[in-house]
Amino acid sequence: MQRIVSSITTLEHHCNALSQTPEVYRPPCCPHCGLKVLWRHGYYHRKADRGRHGEASFNPVPISRYCCSGCRRTCSRLPLCIAPRRWYDWLVQQDVLQKLLSGFSLHACSRCTCLDRRTVRRWRDWLHARSATFAFFLRSRFPELGRSDEGPPFWRAVLDHMPLAEVMGWLDRDLIVP
Repeated sequence: MQRIVSSITTLEHHCNALSQTPEVYRPPCCPHCGLKVLWRHGYYHRKADRGRHGEASFNPVPISRYCCSGCRRTCSRLPLCIAPRRWYDWLVQQDVLQKLLSGFSLHACSRCTCLDRRTVRRWRDWLHARSATFAFFLRSRFPELGRSDEGPPFWRAVLDHMPLAEVMGWLDRDLIVP
């Protein structure tokens, strides 16, 4: 099951889609048992709008939840603009990863982005641990990425080709993007 709805790219678009066309978020089938009978089961909320504070903020952002009539487990799908299981959005992560790929140390990257060094290290290690798998699926869809190794040259080419959010949207079609 795709956990990311790639067509919803902003929080404003997400809020409009929830009120006008909420069915775009309905999963085609239960990710746990495969049954195709899911009903809307309320919402949970995320604090996804970390860029704005005050009255212009979209927080808390509602996320539709669906319940399977067979196994009674719940699932949800996120818009492209909200990273699964992350506090920060894809743009912040892309900025950090681009700095690391261009040679910044963890300490320099942490100081430059005002993020904790452990967060920067965790994102670096996350990409490094999944690099071979991600590279395989990305090369199968985008041959123009070439055959370079999975290291920094490959990821620089990927991030020059498209934003990290779009990369994760494409990978979500084949994998579960953690």
